[in-house]
Amino acid sequence: MSEGAGKEVSIKRVFHALGDATRRAIVDRLSEGPASVSRLAAPLNITVTAVAQHLQILEECGLVHTEKVGRVRTCRIGTAGFAALQQWINDHRSSWERRLDRLEDFLDEEE
Repeated sequence: MSEGAGKEVSIKRVFHALGDATRRAIVDRLSEGPASVSRLAAPLNITVTAVAQHLQILEECGLVHTEKVGRVRTCRIGTAGFAALQQWINDHRSSWERRLDRLEDFLDEEE
């Protein structure tokens, strides 16, 4: 599967993916570098099949990219999901900063 290039990433799917502790553990592990599916499964104490199911969700929202060479599937951090997450944070930060600025102005007028 591609790394999410040219595909719109749903922020709802990103939050859903990160809402699961096992998937967050997979992303944390991959932040240290690429790993095979079996390497990801070992410390999680779950089956390779279960890890593959979690990886599918992470890959669909652009948080992880997998590549199969021979019999080994190697997983890496993806960029599209994190870019969508960063954009969502930036958009909401701006909105809240504007609201807080208006509140500050209002409170200053009250004094």
